[in-house]
Amino acid sequence: MALLLAAAAVFLVLGRREERGSTTRFGGVRRTITDRAGTTYKYTVNVRLGVLYSLGVGFVSSFLGIGGGIIHVPLMVSALGFPVHVATATSHFVLANMAAAGSVTHIVTGAFSGGTGIHRAVALSIGVVGGAQVGASLSQRIHGATIQRLLALALAALAVRLLIGAV
Repeated sequence: MALLLAAAAVFLVLGRREERGSTTRFGGVRRTITDRAGTTYKYTVNVRLGVLYSLGVGFVSSFLGIGGGIIHVPLMVSALGFPVHVATATSHFVLANMAAAGSVTHIVTGAFSGGTGIHRAVALSIGVVGGAQVGASLSQRIHGATIQRLLALALAALAVRLLIGAV
């Protein structure tokens, strides 16, 4: 796991930094997104390659028992050429939908019976919603390359922590 995290950190640092521009590659789809603040992101993404990466990320993350975001975001940024802000927002969107589906599944199957589980879920939801608002606000003030470096630093620090704990 530590090696995977370290590799993701190196991939973020050494991978492509520039956002892909107007060139359309084989299988590439041109995207233009304008956020609420009026910032326009233009990039080209190879959707087929993205689907293959997502399948691989889904397998590896479930095999390792981790969330896929720590693998998916570096791939979206460095391999697929997503702007950092778009990649992190996409990851959060997927995470929110997966968490909602998981919560509904637990409610329907009765896993929250007894009250303790639902109280924890509500408490976590409040923290997640609040944290997401703070994170979204901060990300608008921080340049994409800085976010990319901070993510790489966090992944490297976690890799070192895991390596130290393994010794």
